Amino acid sequence: QVQLVESGGGLVQVGDSLRLSCVDFGGTLGQYAMAWFRQAPGKEREIVAAITWNGESVYYPDSVKGRFTASRDNSKHTMYLQMSTLKPEDTAVYYCAASARGDYLRPDYWGQGTQVTVSS
Repeated sequence: QVQLVESGGGLVQVGDSLRLSCVDFGGTLGQYAMAWFRQAPGKEREIVAAITWNGESVYYPDSVKGRFTASRDNSKHTMYLQMSTLKPEDTAVYYCAASARGDYLRPDYWGQGTQVTVSS
């Protein structure tokens, strides 16, 4: 059973960096394609990174490309999102998600989310 728990969110200033973690307490993260999503108030949830099961390939939308880096350590059942040069528009609740079928946009499991607030 996948049990995803995000951590690392907080209040930061424009230009700061932050690293989010997503731990699968079910211990099966290595079996899943993983992704990070975010949802800002009044906006739809959007994907910000999608990473293959072995971490060799990662997709980023243009909005975060060059600033965000996703990685995973399957031995620790953990996925990371390193965020740099943060902007006010990065303010959102960030979620990690797992897909058994590699369908990043329709994952099977979600974490509870962690709030990231970027203050100007």
